[in-house]
Amino acid sequence: MTLPPAASVHELAPSFYTRWQAVNGWLACHESLWRPVPFMEPEPPWCRRYPELARWLEGLSDADCERHEEHLADFAVEAARFVPELSGYRKLIAVPALITPETGQAAALPEVSAVDMPGRKRLQAGAFAASLVPVQGAVLDWCSGKGHLARTFAGQGAEKVLGFEWNPDLVQDGNRLAAHYGDPVTLQQQDVMAGDLAWPEAAHGVALHACGDLHRQLLRRGSGAGAPRLSLSPCCYHLTENEVYQLLSEQAQNYAQALNIDRNGLRLAVQETVTAPARVREQTARVSAWRLGFDALQRSLSGLDRYLSVPSHPPRLNNGSFETFCRWAADKKQLVLPEGIDWQFWEGVSEHRSRQVRRHELLRHLFRRPLELWMVLDYAVFLEEQGYQVRLGAFCERSLTPRNLLLDAVRAC
Repeated sequence: MTLPPAASVHELAPSFYTRWQAVNGWLACHESLWRPVPFMEPEPPWCRRYPELARWLEGLSDADCERHEEHLADFAVEAARFVPELSGYRKLIAVPALITPETGQAAALPEVSAVDMPGRKRLQAGAFAASLVPVQGAVLDWCSGKGHLARTFAGQGAEKVLGFEWNPDLVQDGNRLAAHYGDPVTLQQQDVMAGDLAWPEAAHGVALHACGDLHRQLLRRGSGAGAPRLSLSPCCYHLTENEVYQLLSEQAQNYAQALNIDRNGLRLAVQETVTAPARVREQTARVSAWRLGFDALQRSLSGLDRYLSVPSHPPRLNNGSFETFCRWAADKKQLVLPEGIDWQFWEGVSEHRSRQVRRHELLRHLFRRPLELWMVLDYAVFLEEQGYQVRLGAFCERSLTPRNLLLDAVRAC
């Protein structure tokens, strides 16, 4: 088995380990810009180190922020006026496109047979599968859900597809759909984290957006079983049992300057939503502002300049008022609110902090993709160490899903 033609894009490129070192070094150089969480720190230390950058950011309009969020590479060029090392951002994050959008759409399940499958997920599965053709032999759909990806692969030439899924209801529904449409797909109830998991003989393992330790388990178990091919688009890197992220490859583990990043740091890699409806985004922004306003209020009342974490709020508060939210939060944190609070003033503070956080987060968002690449390049090095020929690229446009990186590994003959 050989990689599809797109594998040639890396023939003249640096090795994955060299690229990983470059990304690791770039992130280390700019730790002061991405480690502090603006939601928790009204004035991150970098504001004092780069005061002109802070003033420029806080002077941006909402329209400027929207434009920069959509074109972060261009934003990096502008920010490089204040931090020159940011000028290499575009080259640092570059990966090849593996297919055209039209190719991905053509490979997607027809809408009439994509029962219970959201339209965006249908197109993601089509683009993912199209990036891997030709598909030979048996396929194992890791964390298969109802088998939508499995059925997509069946339409792309897979002889048979087995899906591993722990939820018995999804297994039942998926097998019913496969039988109804005559797809060569069988779903099996299986905890993929189980120690006694048996890898199907000569199966090509695939995973579209398996979270955290689930996709890392695919890498370990699949390579350990000698799977002929492993293909995955990772997601939710922070969902791991380890407080500090554990690098997979020996080369990265043995690198003296390797970063230590905890789960909270890893969350930055997936802090991007391009698919939520406008109403949901507006509601989220409003409640986030309320949280910031309450945090400013509690700092003033307690005299302690530190962030106070508040648990998830009940949905009924979403359409309430700032005061109602603050009274709920104070009750949860056993904080007694004095009489006569000027709620209008503190709501104004919440709006100011929300505006400030949005602009500080814009700078931090430059580091989402580098952090993601830091992990995915480590995966690529790990797979090479296990005897695989590996390619890395984007299987779809960011507008379809921000988690559009695809690792495709074929065991060397």
